[in-house]
Amino acid sequence: MLRNRRNEYLVAAVLVAPFVLIFGWMFIYPTLQMVQISFTKSPLIGAGEWIGLENYQRMFGDRVFWTAVWNTSYFVLLTVIPGTAVALAIALMVSRLNGWLQSIILAAFFLPFILPVTVVYLIWDWMLNLQFGIAQYIIEPIVGKRVNVWRTIPWFLPTAAVLTIWWTNGFSILLFLAGLRNIPRELYEAAALDGATRWQVFRSITWPLIWPVTVLCLTIQLILQLKIFDQVYLFAQGGRTQATMVLVQYIYEQAFQKNSSGYAATIAVALFVIVVTFSVLQFQLLRMRGADK
Repeated sequence: MLRNRRNEYLVAAVLVAPFVLIFGWMFIYPTLQMVQISFTKSPLIGAGEWIGLENYQRMFGDRVFWTAVWNTSYFVLLTVIPGTAVALAIALMVSRLNGWLQSIILAAFFLPFILPVTVVYLIWDWMLNLQFGIAQYIIEPIVGKRVNVWRTIPWFLPTAAVLTIWWTNGFSILLFLAGLRNIPRELYEAAALDGATRWQVFRSITWPLIWPVTVLCLTIQLILQLKIFDQVYLFAQGGRTQATMVLVQYIYEQAFQKNSSGYAATIAVALFVIVVTFSVLQFQLLRMRGADK
């Protein structure tokens, strides 16, 4: 019996070893190197000088860093919960369709997700162009004038949040559809026989059973939006980049534009801690709330 168990452990170790080696090489080792570099004053390429905690002291007193933290947090508030709610609403509507019509509508919502960021940038830059953008015909009657949204600070992040929800929601919609299809139809039939309204069905059947998928979507979106970079970097070109700075953009600026790899690594460590902390806290809190239902 002990020999069989040892054989099982040996087989398990052999099967898991490739993943552990690749994970250690691709993630753990670079993470440890990043932490080490954060204690040095080093260029992007080449050896650095050990300076201890000076980079961290500089970071906590850096006004641009705190601006980046605020902008990143604000962007997360604008995208994570609203984007997940929109994805759930769309999934509920699409799930009521059948056949080819459902496939076409689902493809229309999923298509933006497979577009590269440069295409997304061009589409929204044309739509919001101050001179000929079609979206200006919606903005002008509401505001009273045309608005250059990428050069107007209060408009910048909310607009970037809207295009991000449009761009990335396809994946969340697919997850919600998969969850909705796993709900037994007998529950809906029993609710219909009892005369339950749509809201009662959603509150008592759909929402509790779709909750694990909701937790997954919220966690994925939180991690993705904390690492926002592409949209902000592209649309902020030529404008007031410090006012719209986010954390990954600040890391890029310090490392590749100012050749300050040590300080960039320090900010990257801070972002890593923020992502891990908030992801774990959100996931655990949402799981606890789901267990209380």
